[in-house]
Amino acid sequence: MANDDTTANDTEGVRDVVAQLVFGSLAAQTVRAAVRLRVMELIGDKERTAAEVAADAGARPQPMTRLLRALASLGLLREHTAGSFSVTPAGAILDPGRPGSITSLVRMFTEPAMLRAWEHLDDSVRTGDVAFDAIFGKDFFSYLKDVPDLSAEFNAAMGQAVRATAAALPRAFDFGRFTTVTDVGGGDGTLLSAVLREHPALTGVVYDTEEGLAQASATLERRGLTTRCSLVAGDFFRSVPEGSDVYLMKSILHDWPDEQAASILRHCREVLPPAGRVLIVEPVLPEVVDTETAGLTYLTDLNMMVNVGGRERTRPDFENLCHEAGLTLTAVTPLAQADPFCLIEATAARITT
Repeated sequence: MANDDTTANDTEGVRDVVAQLVFGSLAAQTVRAAVRLRVMELIGDKERTAAEVAADAGARPQPMTRLLRALASLGLLREHTAGSFSVTPAGAILDPGRPGSITSLVRMFTEPAMLRAWEHLDDSVRTGDVAFDAIFGKDFFSYLKDVPDLSAEFNAAMGQAVRATAAALPRAFDFGRFTTVTDVGGGDGTLLSAVLREHPALTGVVYDTEEGLAQASATLERRGLTTRCSLVAGDFFRSVPEGSDVYLMKSILHDWPDEQAASILRHCREVLPPAGRVLIVEPVLPEVVDTETAGLTYLTDLNMMVNVGGRERTRPDFENLCHEAGLTLTAVTPLAQADPFCLIEATAARITT
C-alpha cells in the first residue's frame, strides 16, 4: 500500500509540473493584458482597489478583480485585503515608467504575429522550414519593415533585452587596447553606448538597417555620445564598415542559419586589421543539456527555429562558423551578470602555406 501511495504522489507531482508548463501560455497572456491595461502603472507605489484601477483603465470592476488576483497568484501583485492590491518588485518592471522596465519585451514576445509561428512548431521540426515565412509569405524582418509600429516595439524590446549585457560587457574585455568599435546589428545603440561611456578614449559606429537604427540617435543624445559615435545604415550580408579594430555583435548570429551567419563573420574578417578582434555575445550551449543551468535558452532556440530560421549554438558550432569565415575562436568567457550570455573572442586566422 505504501508503494501505491508513493506512486500516486509521484504521479501527482509530475502531473503538476506538466500542467504548469501547459498553463504557461495562459500566464503569458495574463501578463500581456496587464501591460495593455496599464495595471502596474495605474497602481503605482500605492495600495489601490480593483474598482479604482478598473475606473482608470476603462474596465469593469469584477473582471478587473479577477485579473488582479491572477496577477497576485503569479507574484506580480499582492492582495492586502479583499480587492485591494499593491505592486511587487517583480510586477514593477511591467511599469514603463520605472527603471528596468521590460514592457516592450513583454509586448513583443506575446505579439500574435510571433506566436502564430509557434502554433506550427511541429511542422518546423518535421521539415526544417521557418514557420513564420510559410504563414506570412515573407521573413520576420521583412514583416517588421512593413509594420513600423511593430518594428519600433521590436527595437525597444531589444534595447531592454540588452541591458544586463550592457552592464557586464564593458569590463569583461580590455577595450582600452583599441580605438574604434563597430557594433554590427547594434540596433538602438544601448550596448555600444555602455562600452563608450566606460572607455572614454574609444569611438564607435552603430551599424544596422535604417529600421534598426530608428531609435539609435535618441539613445546617443541621451548618453551624450553624438560626437563619439556615428550611425551607419547598411546590410551586413553585403559588407560592414571599414575602419574599426573591434567588431562587436550581440544576438545577431543566432538569428540566422550557418551559411548566413558565416557570411556576416566573413565580412567582419574582410575589414579586420591584423591585431583586431571580433566579439560575439550569445549563449553558448553545453554539449549535453544541464537542467540546472538551462534556463530559457532552449526555448529561445526553438523561437529562432520557428520565427527566423536561426539557432543557438555550442562552442564547436561557433568554432566552425569562425573557421568558415577565416577567423580563429580564441576564448569563451561567461558573462556572469548577464547569464546565459558569453563573450566569444575571435581573431584573424593565420594563413599557412
